[in-house]
Amino acid sequence: MIGSLRGQLLDRQPNEVLVEVAGIGYRVTVGPDVSATLGEVGQDCFLHIHHHIREDDQHLYGFADIGERLMFETLLSAHGVGPSLALAILSVHGPDGLRRAVIDEDVAALCLVPGVGKKTAQRLLVELSSKVDAPVGTGQSGGGSIPGGASAGRADVRDGLAALGYSDEEIVHALKEVPDEGDTAAQIRQALNVLAF
Repeated sequence: MIGSLRGQLLDRQPNEVLVEVAGIGYRVTVGPDVSATLGEVGQDCFLHIHHHIREDDQHLYGFADIGERLMFETLLSAHGVGPSLALAILSVHGPDGLRRAVIDEDVAALCLVPGVGKKTAQRLLVELSSKVDAPVGTGQSGGGSIPGGASAGRADVRDGLAALGYSDEEIVHALKEVPDEGDTAAQIRQALNVLAF
C-alpha cells in the first residue's frame, strides 16, 4: 500500500496531479489547495498518500501533511462518506476547521460543504464526535485544549491506529518507534510517520 510519494511533478490540474517516481507516473487526486501549493511543473514534490482500494478500482489521494490525510481517513470511517465527499469537506474546512465544527456541534458549518444537508451534517457530527479527538487532535497548548489530547496511555494510541484500519502487525511495528510517554495525538502522529515509510 502506498503511503507517500516523492518525485517530479509532471502535470497539474485543479483536482489531480501526475507525479513521476522512478520512471512511473502516478495520478493522484488532490484538493485545489494542495494542487496550488505543489510548486511548478518539473519541480520535485512530496505528498502523503491515502491508497483507496476497492474490488474494481484503485485511487491515490494526496495531502500536503499527515494531519490532512489522517482527517480524510477519519471521514472515510463515517457511514456514507466516500472519498469525494471527504475531500470536499476538507477543501471547505481543513482539518482544524472540521475539528472545531465537530467539537462545537456546528451543523451550519458542515452544511457549507456542497452536497451536505442538515440531516447529513447532524449524522456526521454524531459519528465524528468520538473519532476526531484522539486520531487527529493536535494537542493544542494554552487555553482550549482538545479533549482526548492529553496522554491517556498507549492503549489510546493503539485504538486510534486500529480505527484507521492498520493491522496488528503494523501497529506493533509503529509502537516500537514511539516513546512510551507524551501527548496521545503526538504519539499517533509519530506512529503514522513510521507507517508512512
